[in-house]
Amino acid sequence: MTSARKPVGRVRFVGTGPGDPGLLTKRALDAIREADRVYYDRSLPQSLVEAAKEINGDDAKLKLIESSPSDQGKLMAAAAREGENLVRLIVGDAYPNRLARAEIRAASAEQARFEVIPGMSHAQAVAVYAGMPPGEIRTVIEIDDIASVEPLVIADAIKRGSLTVTADVSDLSSLRDILLSGGVSGETAVAVTGDATGETEYTTTSSVDTFVEAALGYAGQVVLTIGPGVDDRHELAWWEGRPLYGWKVLIPRTKEQAGVMSERLRAYGAIPCEVPTIAVEPPRTPAQMERAIKGLVDGRYAWIVFTSQNSVKAIWEKFKEHGLDARAFGGLRIACIGEATANAVREFGIEPELLPTGQQSSEGLLEVFPPHDPILDMVGRVLLPRADIATETLVQGLSERGWEVDDVTAYRTVRASPPAADIRDAIKSGGFDAVLFTSSSTVRNLVGIAGKPHQRTVVACIGPATADTATEFGLRVDAKPENASVPDLIEALAEYATELKQRLAEGPIKTRRGQKVQGPTALRFR
Repeated sequence: MTSARKPVGRVRFVGTGPGDPGLLTKRALDAIREADRVYYDRSLPQSLVEAAKEINGDDAKLKLIESSPSDQGKLMAAAAREGENLVRLIVGDAYPNRLARAEIRAASAEQARFEVIPGMSHAQAVAVYAGMPPGEIRTVIEIDDIASVEPLVIADAIKRGSLTVTADVSDLSSLRDILLSGGVSGETAVAVTGDATGETEYTTTSSVDTFVEAALGYAGQVVLTIGPGVDDRHELAWWEGRPLYGWKVLIPRTKEQAGVMSERLRAYGAIPCEVPTIAVEPPRTPAQMERAIKGLVDGRYAWIVFTSQNSVKAIWEKFKEHGLDARAFGGLRIACIGEATANAVREFGIEPELLPTGQQSSEGLLEVFPPHDPILDMVGRVLLPRADIATETLVQGLSERGWEVDDVTAYRTVRASPPAADIRDAIKSGGFDAVLFTSSSTVRNLVGIAGKPHQRTVVACIGPATADTATEFGLRVDAKPENASVPDLIEALAEYATELKQRLAEGPIKTRRGQKVQGPTALRFR
């Protein structure tokens, strides 16, 4: 009897694009997800390393390459013969990369089954992200060996249209000399872009004579755009023109809640930093919640009022414990303090009956909450499941409207552990451009575990109660949305940042100490 043959694996050389994980192709995503091992070298941006870990789901499968291209190609070929499927992540596109080509040749020589999945090159990405279209004719050169570059070839390319050159910062002086020796005018426009498509992408515009000095502070690989395309940047650049581009924004929120905020902030160009300041825990004793759930089933309540996503989650978890589902809400009217809480209710297939029409807060909900009518309302009791440290505004307001209120502790908020020392230092020294507060407890707990944010840090608060707490702690509130929701909070911060940039464009900004500051640094002085 013959044994079944072990299937042969494959080596996939995956071009990851220039750095933005959002530029990974579907085929690249599938390859990473299915891989038994994922190899990468030190040139891969950390954002792509983290994305690969998340896509594959097993951090242990990611391996940093320490061997030569030839040895790496042989190693992967041997593993593929044993049935493993491997992925080799390559910055940009595979074939323009000299070391990647050497690995592919080595794997091919070992008779490995391999695929090459293309990725967007740095040159393509910069043309789109930095707003410099190539025009009718564009020549792209990726320099592996500066000594092999022909001056006349480069000069001829610039005469015919735009030239895009990808090179290491250490080669820029030699590249300038090559351009000049090839007859390129020293006044020809040059744009230098570093960290293409990354969170800190930055483009400087200068000329052939001055681009080396303009690139001071850059590191690693950069992209030079030389010629007519540079002039379009002022109108077409969008990546670096987003309202919060380059802003480091502190999110003092539980990890589960901070994810959505971080995604939205990144879309605005910000660099979010999540620092949990509160942790959500069950009540100390379950008796109150048990009675509340029994009351819901028995028809004891006319209304249930949800004041947060956590309160929705707490009730739903109790439902699951008792084998209940959405039908337990039959005949019960549901009110929510705002859209975020209402969306949490909708996830369970239920549409809330009442939301504030104006300000999304306790006061806003009370404005639209109907008074109890003893003739029409056979049941006159309201269930209010909420945090242990919630204010009494709702209880008092509902009582004044004739309702009996069962104020039940559905969850406790406790202070989280202090963040790492470098985060604490950044908070106190102004290392963050902005902080977003989504509740009074996030204000209290951030100050308690890490200290007060520096006076030049922009403070944005989700609503009036949160803003009042921030003011009590001596913080200046710079941005506050009309509607208390996360999208509106981030939009309010973006509008504030846009106004700041406009003021900066008009002239120096005066600091509290009477100092006049101009340039990018001025954005840190309010």
